Amino acid sequence: MAGMTQIPTNRRQFLLTSGAAVAATGAAWALPGQRSSSAASGARQAQALPSAASARPAVRRAAPYGATTLETAAQLVGSSGYRRLASGPGWPLVVRGELASAAAGRQDRRTALACFVQFTDLHVVDVQSPLRTEFLRAGSPGSWRAQEALSVAGSVSLVEQANALGGGPHTGRPPAFVMSTGDNIDNHSMVELEWFLTLMSGGRITPNTGDPASFEGVQNSGLALYWHPDDGLRDQDKKRGLPEIPGYLDAAMRPVVSPGLRMPWYSTPGNHDDLPGGCLAPQDPMLTEYITGSRKVFSVPAADVAAFAKVLDSGDDPKSTVLKDILRRNAAGARTVTPDARRRMATPHEYVQAHLNPAFAGAGPVGHGYTDNHLDGDRMYYSFPVAEGVIGISIDTTYRSGHYEGSLGTEQLQWLERTLAAHSSRHYDADGRLVRNTSADDAHILVFSHHHSPSMTRRPDAARAEERRHDGDEVIALLSRFPNVVAWINGHSHINRITPHAHPTAARSFWEVNTASHVDYPQHARVIELVDNHDGTLSLFTTLIESAAPHRTDFDDLSALGLASLYRELSYNAPGLAAGMTGTVDEGRAGTAADRNTELLVRRV
Repeated sequence: MAGMTQIPTNRRQFLLTSGAAVAATGAAWALPGQRSSSAASGARQAQALPSAASARPAVRRAAPYGATTLETAAQLVGSSGYRRLASGPGWPLVVRGELASAAAGRQDRRTALACFVQFTDLHVVDVQSPLRTEFLRAGSPGSWRAQEALSVAGSVSLVEQANALGGGPHTGRPPAFVMSTGDNIDNHSMVELEWFLTLMSGGRITPNTGDPASFEGVQNSGLALYWHPDDGLRDQDKKRGLPEIPGYLDAAMRPVVSPGLRMPWYSTPGNHDDLPGGCLAPQDPMLTEYITGSRKVFSVPAADVAAFAKVLDSGDDPKSTVLKDILRRNAAGARTVTPDARRRMATPHEYVQAHLNPAFAGAGPVGHGYTDNHLDGDRMYYSFPVAEGVIGISIDTTYRSGHYEGSLGTEQLQWLERTLAAHSSRHYDADGRLVRNTSADDAHILVFSHHHSPSMTRRPDAARAEERRHDGDEVIALLSRFPNVVAWINGHSHINRITPHAHPTAARSFWEVNTASHVDYPQHARVIELVDNHDGTLSLFTTLIESAAPHRTDFDDLSALGLASLYRELSYNAPGLAAGMTGTVDEGRAGTAADRNTELLVRRV
């Protein structure tokens, strides 16, 4: 692709010692062998770090761990059946110059501005909830995940890896925070929310609901539709090669202790945080009662599966209506499970309140982006300081009445425009005329959301019927009016994809960074670093990371770390996925090399 250069990691990638990585919070950083920003620019004098020649590698975790995928990435071995994972070579750095040229010598001029980590689509899940639709797997094998009972163990391992990073691979600057860009939980329930908040802030999690002594989900149902790891049932997944692992379900329900993030973290809402199933009406009385009740449907006729699949792309009400009809028609075949009030749906007010609970403050900030003011109107959008001279804006893109797609309401879009203007001394109006604001303090701007631009539509939202909704193209148009916008960072797609949003006026261009999930293959998060090249450009480095779990899985190791390894390996063996993967990567979800470890150049204004 034009404007892209691949750089081998053995020439470019190094980690600074932990001692060199610690400096005054908020100061600009000069990178190894680089000059500080000029006094004429008014920037704070940078603290020079050791030169690249003298820098010693940071203490690294024992093999097969790598700090990032620049060093090593999971690789499938074997060619058929259940395929195992091993540690493969790291992925190269790709320099992308579609929005600004990569000038020679910029490595010697750079100053680090910011470093942080993006988590997205953790989908911490109560797999025994009655209001799950595993039975859709009869029509689409990918509608249920064999690995999802291990979401807590897998997410704890990601927290451990974030804590172990030390410094960004291109700046050595310690990550200042983690931003989780939505679908933090899977089914909009209070117990999942408690698990997520404990995972991020630290503490003990028992990933079990209903009967405290036995599993009541699909994986011991006796139905060949689902993988039964604990017994010899010849289910459809064992026919694909998935193993029998005695003790798996007991291990999946055992308490797990999360160390919590050792850095502040922020939270952005996704459709699964706001809606049961990520697409159903949360206020529906029948569904509200069903999720905490004692009956669970494990399988339905093929006609019901087809009926629900048909309405998934429809408006807000039909999905909930059709699901309720399916549950009623199959009530006689439902199984008895232990009711659990902790599964109740979280209202938007309760979602924000839970984040504000001091018990979940962790490394801060209290509220993780939300304040008491957000309880007024249950607003879930805010701005926050990323670093000195860098501002983050988190927006709420969910349809609260029920749909998996996203949008912005007019009120929030107007707030976003005001917030962008408050950090821009110059921008363009909707007609392309230059607007100057001498009272604004310029800042580089990073926008965060759950939905990416292609998944944002203009459907009516019955929960906010008075508001017009705005789609991804309208958000792109707004962001492109503000030259200070560097990137829009999001999730939802479960795919790694980086898109340049070019504008005829080059300074109005920006990047969209879309990151894959941590529940599905390839289970990635990103380290993101922003630097000033002092040549009229900025570079945004995006580096994928995996969890701290070993790539190779030992089926006899049912410790939390062993389960986290299995969590990853099972995701790589999802139906129809492993068979289509060659070498180390399936570009469908992991993205091309240009969507993974990158240097994204953009004009500096």
